[in-house]
Amino acid sequence: MTSILMDTMQWHDGEQRMQRLLHVPPRDNPSVPYLSAGAADFLQKAPLVALGTLDKEARPWSTLWGGQAGFAGPIAESIIGLRAQVDTKYDPVFSELFGNRPSGLTVDNPMVSGLAIDLENRRRVKLFGHMVAGSRSDRDGGQAQLVVKIEESLGNCPKYLNRKHILPSRFNPQLISDSPQLSQSAMNLLSRADAIFVSSSRGKTDMDTNIRGGPPGFVRVESNGPNGAVLVYPEYSGNRFYQTLGNMQINPRAGCVIPDFGTGDVLYITGHTQILVGKDAAEVLPRSNLAVRIFIDAAKYVQNGLAFRGQPGEASPYNPSVRFLLAEKTIPTMGTDGDMKATLIKKETITPTIQRFRFQIASHSPVTWVPGQYATFSFDEELNMGYSHMRDDDPTSLNDDYIRTFTVSSYPGRDLPSNEFEITVRLHGKVSEYLFRAYEGAGIEVPLKGFGGSFRLPQVAESDEIVPFVAGGIGITPLLGQLLDLDLSRLRLFWSISNNDLGIAQDLFQKWPDLAASTTLFITGSCSSIDDRQKSIYDIIQASKAHIEPRRMQADDLEHSLADTWYLCAGPELQRSVLSWLTGRKVVYEDFNY
Repeated sequence: MTSILMDTMQWHDGEQRMQRLLHVPPRDNPSVPYLSAGAADFLQKAPLVALGTLDKEARPWSTLWGGQAGFAGPIAESIIGLRAQVDTKYDPVFSELFGNRPSGLTVDNPMVSGLAIDLENRRRVKLFGHMVAGSRSDRDGGQAQLVVKIEESLGNCPKYLNRKHILPSRFNPQLISDSPQLSQSAMNLLSRADAIFVSSSRGKTDMDTNIRGGPPGFVRVESNGPNGAVLVYPEYSGNRFYQTLGNMQINPRAGCVIPDFGTGDVLYITGHTQILVGKDAAEVLPRSNLAVRIFIDAAKYVQNGLAFRGQPGEASPYNPSVRFLLAEKTIPTMGTDGDMKATLIKKETITPTIQRFRFQIASHSPVTWVPGQYATFSFDEELNMGYSHMRDDDPTSLNDDYIRTFTVSSYPGRDLPSNEFEITVRLHGKVSEYLFRAYEGAGIEVPLKGFGGSFRLPQVAESDEIVPFVAGGIGITPLLGQLLDLDLSRLRLFWSISNNDLGIAQDLFQKWPDLAASTTLFITGSCSSIDDRQKSIYDIIQASKAHIEPRRMQADDLEHSLADTWYLCAGPELQRSVLSWLTGRKVVYEDFNY
């Protein structure tokens, strides 16, 4: 144990700053000042190695080499060698390490950081050292041999690594753009990218290269002017070592390589960084407590510049959904500072998986909302279990802020006091499970962040045109609070619903008998397998004036000629289908996934 402690690296001041800034208890730095046996063994099995170095202006750059296991490995004690097919024309790391050097030993021994990575098996090892020798060749598109003396190594966790099966591939690099203002091709690559490799340095004494992974498009483009694009990406819950962010605290610069594993295209960038914490992060990238902004100083977009391809596999179970910039999308954010509470006072079961909840607002200020809006709650106090590095039994909980929005399904002030409202919820996920288990007499209070949204159907006096509305399951809820304002004879409701959820259709038609005549109900699931309760509900619905189709909704069910503007609230699959079916029509839709 003593020798291990002696070999452990000390934290740099940057990591300590980050730990203090985020109120994180200090931790020992587990890096070791040599190439560990485990790192040496893994390096031989890794099909890819990301590399970082500094250019003559001390700017970090990153690249990604490899294609199959065995191209890298140890050649002496804490000495490694890499032999790879490399873009010798445009690769910025190759240019800095080999561009003006004769083959053989180096004079200045430039810093080299590395990340050996096996995406298919979700394993990675970080490396740092200095180049001691290298050689280059322009044959077969370009080759490089690199020898590095390793001075630090550290194994990392598998979080946020999306599986890829890596294979070597022929390449023919073509420089498409060389400007800090990104080309459309580069923008398209970023919209697809589910991994970037980031290099940072602590001056000229230390470097770090690591991966940032997430769902495709997790890196957002905040602006793209002639002086350089600005990127923002979230820092998800990690191991709290903060080696990359610690470097940025000392030296706010980063170099990134963003590969397109499908095409072999690659984007190289270097720029200045800004670490956003707490409110500053949330104001740019809502639902984020920590984010990084990169002001691009230089960039290269190279077509077919990588000597490998990656066949996509399973996404990381730890990935949260894409967090959009506040400027990109209307996000249900906090409408108050959390001083408003909503008390659960009643719950009603509509189906085994759908319940209606009534809340009473306790607030010193008048609270108003309009039909079609949603209520934003914070369940953080009730459900957040605190920090954990890994949580394989519930991986999505690590980046969950437990802020949820539910469409208000009651009409303001109708049959309810003005400080009460209802939401109709389908059982899905931790928050709905909590609500379904809750006892209405327990006086449960939930912070209410406010009301928002503008999913408003045309009111009675606004138009005499037909109003077509497509709903998928619980996507009917935006309509419920607006029925009093609608001329039901002008409404055309196309509602896709599972036979397990027919109870909500029965409930709605009983309250609004005239609505059935305006409804085409597409019932999915086998009607031959329904139980006695479902059959009773099915018979009641059949006796209504609704038009029933015991099948899935199809494209020709939606007559384009009904109206120029359609309304939609459905899950992702049905939403994609309807948007494709209604090409040429304006579709106003509610985001069903927030």
